[in-house]
Amino acid sequence: MEEINLKELFDYFVSKWFIIAIAGLVFVVAGASYTVFLKTPMYNSYTTMVLTTNNEKSNTSQSITQNDITLNKNLISNYRVIMKSHSILNQVINNLNLNTSVEQLKKKVNVTTEDDTEIIRISVNSENAENARDVANEIARVFSNDVARYYSIKNVAIVDYAEASSNPYNISLLKTTVLALLVGVVLACAAIFIMFYFDTTIKSVEEIETKIGLPTLGVVPIKYVPKEKKGRRK
Repeated sequence: MEEINLKELFDYFVSKWFIIAIAGLVFVVAGASYTVFLKTPMYNSYTTMVLTTNNEKSNTSQSITQNDITLNKNLISNYRVIMKSHSILNQVINNLNLNTSVEQLKKKVNVTTEDDTEIIRISVNSENAENARDVANEIARVFSNDVARYYSIKNVAIVDYAEASSNPYNISLLKTTVLALLVGVVLACAAIFIMFYFDTTIKSVEEIETKIGLPTLGVVPIKYVPKEKKGRRK
């Protein structure tokens, strides 16, 4: 493999700077245009709930026992599944008059728990910020009303209601622009390197001497003689 002269490579890159500039500009414009005009903004809202003690027990005693904590932790996994069940989501769709199916709505809902806590977070993604807020709050409301139907206890309470987000979570013009610029510059540099690597033309006297290992005896200048214009025929 032929060794690459780093100075020649650098000089070659400098001579092709306009290619890098144009590529970077094109990718920046393309990335920004896609983000602003084509990419669908998505919004996220979430409601948090906490598992409490059984209501019947709390009427006689305010203390929370270890059994209560253990019971709640065992129930959390079941509650997460129930919150995304057809029974709950069907009620949400009907209550909010949503034009969607249960399966479509289920894909937009994510139920998680905070580590080593009894906190449940109901997170909803939607193309509409108000819709994401309403669905998250309605799931929490419907579940808190129906939980006694499943376990004969009512041990959940809403901590924070969801609020409509003003900024989409999947769109960042600055991030997209910087990423597009980097991609454009990298691709342009790769193309220039390939052009340099496969360029076999001799560009200097020194390069000839290096390749053949002999000194140059002389240089024949190239003289360009402009062609004479033909006169008009009389």
